[in-house]
Amino acid sequence: MNKPLRIISWNVNGIRACLKKGFEDFVREYDPDILCLQEIKADAAEFAKLEFPFPYIYANSAEKKGYSGTAVLSKIPAEECVLGMQDPADTGEGRVISCKFPGFVLVNVYTPNSQDGLRRLSYRQQEWDPAFRRHLSAWDARIPIVSCGDFNVAHQEIDIARPDANRRSAGFTDEEREEFGKLLDTGFVDTFRHFNPDARDQYTWWSYRAGARQRNIGWRIDYFLASQRLLPMIKQTAIFQSVEGSDHCPVMIELAHQ
Repeated sequence: MNKPLRIISWNVNGIRACLKKGFEDFVREYDPDILCLQEIKADAAEFAKLEFPFPYIYANSAEKKGYSGTAVLSKIPAEECVLGMQDPADTGEGRVISCKFPGFVLVNVYTPNSQDGLRRLSYRQQEWDPAFRRHLSAWDARIPIVSCGDFNVAHQEIDIARPDANRRSAGFTDEEREEFGKLLDTGFVDTFRHFNPDARDQYTWWSYRAGARQRNIGWRIDYFLASQRLLPMIKQTAIFQSVEGSDHCPVMIELAHQ
């Protein structure tokens, strides 16, 4: 009963493709109690028919077929589960699931990418990011928060291999970094950076181009955030850079739970 709760987050870049690239072996080896997935690219009903070693499955799929989507797979039942943010900025892309467990709420997110030419940057900055802050703050007023997923931003220069070359790249613009900073200022902590303030070359996403992963030319854009008051409960954080199967790798926290 004293074993910490292991929560893992992974952008699988298509669950069907990932299932063919060692997903089951990963689950067996790392044995998460709760597994949060982003970019499942599957309808919720179809996702539920796939075979997973978890008795409780919650999925939020995009209205657009084969696009985006999030899921929470768990060994313990959620007391409450809310799909989306109930906000006009949430445009039916299946990007948020909030599951209440004893002592905390887990918010799984797949933040929109600002895309080539930064054509979605204004939506990100003016609509999505403020709405997501409101969403987390509303939960946090009731119960401590753990929020994980692909936030599609490298917050600091230490979080990206080539900061100077990516100043106006989607995921490293001043605007996106500032918005992420506002989220932390709201009362949430980047848990990996909190416990590893000087750790370098720790990335969670690599381009498929030019052997970026083999050379570790990456970005840290997948996070676990937590309410300040939860920090004493966090026993471990980790980035599993050796796990393949997607262009992202999984990230983890272990949480002492009630």
